[in-house]
Amino acid sequence: MALSATPYKVDINLTDLDRGVYETLRFTVARHPSETEERMTARLLAYVLWYSETLAFGRGLSDVDEPALWEKSLDGRLLHWIEVGLPDAERITWCSRRAERVSLLAYGRVDQWESKVLPSVASLKNVHVAGLPQEALATIAKDLPRAINWAVMISEGSLFITDENGQHEITPQWLLRDRE
Repeated sequence: MALSATPYKVDINLTDLDRGVYETLRFTVARHPSETEERMTARLLAYVLWYSETLAFGRGLSDVDEPALWEKSLDGRLLHWIEVGLPDAERITWCSRRAERVSLLAYGRVDQWESKVLPSVASLKNVHVAGLPQEALATIAKDLPRAINWAVMISEGSLFITDENGQHEITPQWLLRDRE
């Protein structure tokens, strides 16, 4: 018998001072049976980093032809493709051919991955890559509740997340271009 996805109720009060975005976000997101809490947390962090009204979660792990998040135009063009994790250079190149802009929020063994993969994709002008500090991500992801209630403030590139366990600061390191 196949395992089913686990739904999470998410309530985020987003204040992005860097982009002038102030939103209260309420949605349900599914966690794939093989998805770790860290990956799900990385998807949520990517959502707030690149939030727009048309940004949506893709099927991600369930469908390799879809990203973790994406933004489409009204005429169906793929405006923004967002990946999380440590994809290989072929995957990043493949994504860059399908969307006007590709963003990657890398986590895990970013230092080893960066030296192997980034030189191969550095010439792709529509690709932006940020790395998450592993320890900070693990702290936020630990014992992620099924009802997530965050207040997120983004200021000067740092994310300040307040949840039921207190306040956390996480600063993505931009490895290839900056956040747009």
